[in-house]
Amino acid sequence: MTDPSPPASPSRHHLGGGRSLRFAVLSVSDTHTEEDDPSGAAVLERIRGAGHAVHAYGLVANSVADVRDWLEPRLAEIPVEVAITIGGTGVSSRDLTVTALETMGGRLLPGFGEIYRMVSFGEIGPLAWMSRAGLYLVRSKPVFALPGSERAVRTALDQLLLPAIQHLVEELER
Repeated sequence: MTDPSPPASPSRHHLGGGRSLRFAVLSVSDTHTEEDDPSGAAVLERIRGAGHAVHAYGLVANSVADVRDWLEPRLAEIPVEVAITIGGTGVSSRDLTVTALETMGGRLLPGFGEIYRMVSFGEIGPLAWMSRAGLYLVRSKPVFALPGSERAVRTALDQLLLPAIQHLVEELER
């Protein structure tokens, strides 16, 4: 098996410049509140720590309509360049975030989810393949569907999303 670690130091040309991006962050949960959302707090901390801005944050129930109703107006706003959803990416009947993104016409970019599951496999073993984490383009903007666990969002942001997000946004703006 090949080493799944990223290249030692990709050039800034490949990853994007030092531009600050504006994010919308949505936690999807039937059990947490905005005041008690450790995964959401971890995402907000990492986004801001990387020099980006959080334009909007919210928490909705695990419902296709609730996810869609929160995301659609924010993706229509000019300031929002990237959206992240947290939760609702598993295989249970209550995991509806991916379904919501698909009903919004989201176009899957499979590489993010594939690599995320590969990295997760190293951390949690064979349960990683049950995740439907992914990257969708909705209204020509990247929308990341991340699992709900704090460990999962830290992995996704630290190892995959934040190191390459500026380049992705620049490519989508071409």
